[in-house]
Amino acid sequence: MTRVLLDTHTFIWYIEGHPSLSVAARQAIENPLAEKWVSVASAWEMHIKAGLGRLPVEDPLDEFIPHQLELNGFRLLAIDLQHLHPISKLPPHHNDPFDRLLIAQALVENIPIISRDKNFDAYEGLTRIW
Repeated sequence: MTRVLLDTHTFIWYIEGHPSLSVAARQAIENPLAEKWVSVASAWEMHIKAGLGRLPVEDPLDEFIPHQLELNGFRLLAIDLQHLHPISKLPPHHNDPFDRLLIAQALVENIPIISRDKNFDAYEGLTRIW
């Protein structure tokens, strides 16, 4: 079975049906044989951005996120200590702490990440779908 990890913007854009979501990204997410994962880091990032007014949401995120996970058949990827260790060793191609955590999770779990962010391509061993 194929597994994929959605970047935060990918999760949001898929739910919204946003036109910026690439065909390859949509196909990977809609593949019925794929396990689709969303990191707790993405939920954390969404809460922070909503609190800062940079992510408009109509429903409370503590209801919205679990509902969307269930509705879309997404699984929640917990943050484990094993995911944190590689972060300090990652080259500084990316400064965003949430993206660095997602990169580390994708590397540890050996799972492709669906993201528009081309900076992810600089990380050896990471597969980005877009």
